[in-house]
Amino acid sequence: MGTSKQVAVVVGASRGIGRQVAIDLARNGYAVVIAAKSTSDASKVVPFPPDPNSPQSTISTVEREIREAGGEATAIPVDTRDFESVKKMVDGTVNVYGRLDVLVYNSGAIWWSSIEGTPMKRFQLMQRVNPEGLYGTIQAALPHFKNNNWKGRIIVVSPPIYSRFFRGKTAYAMGKVGMSVLTKGLAMDFERQGHTDMAVTSIWPAVSIQSGATRDPSYRSDLRKPTIYSDAILAMIRAPTSMVNGQLELDEDFLRKTGATDFSKYSVVPGSNPRRIMPAKMPDLIVAEQDDEGRRMDSNATRASRM
Repeated sequence: MGTSKQVAVVVGASRGIGRQVAIDLARNGYAVVIAAKSTSDASKVVPFPPDPNSPQSTISTVEREIREAGGEATAIPVDTRDFESVKKMVDGTVNVYGRLDVLVYNSGAIWWSSIEGTPMKRFQLMQRVNPEGLYGTIQAALPHFKNNNWKGRIIVVSPPIYSRFFRGKTAYAMGKVGMSVLTKGLAMDFERQGHTDMAVTSIWPAVSIQSGATRDPSYRSDLRKPTIYSDAILAMIRAPTSMVNGQLELDEDFLRKTGATDFSKYSVVPGSNPRRIMPAKMPDLIVAEQDDEGRRMDSNATRASRM
């Protein structure tokens, strides 16, 4: 089929933040692949569109929303716990559109509790969906970015690394911080290999975002609309590689870097002043010996020498 548009894959796009990101990418001229587990017969959904934070919102309904608004979209189901499913989704994107330019990994499993209060099965689910799912999706996507002359953007939904994030949700934090480590490490790979048109960036909300996880009405005045997230992601995609590669950003703070000053339009309750949930300043992870690695070991080269 192919397309003249740039192509974006949004993993975890059936509802909430992911849905909004997919819709706004389409509004800004991207052909969008909406990927997640949930599918439905979108033609039978009445009224339409469904509540974007409800189970009635699926990749099928998001595809219909985008197409009915004049955009270009394809829904491809994926189970991020299954690498074969991930590869099928990424390869399917290129089979349909002929290219891959932007990858957004929004898929996530969540359980906030103490270590004692986090069952092993819940811990394993979070690790498989969060860091393992991200790793597999990037592994599947890199050959296609290579075919695109190493031009593209990868956006990861994961946090800055700081101590308070671990409190009361250690099992969850282990996986999400691991995703941020992947962002840092992959960015270093791109730099070392000279891929100056590739960038990977993490994004996290400065203020809680309205979603299926924040449906308690008593919190409405402390919530922002998911459009702040999609606006920040669009700004990241448009930014120079040097500004975003390897950065662990907050949505509001990154938008401020691009000149935004008024965030009132994002408040769910007009006139409210939502509480910031993230620190004002993050620790610097760079050490003085950053560039002094000594002799770099590559396990692939070591293995080849033994064969």
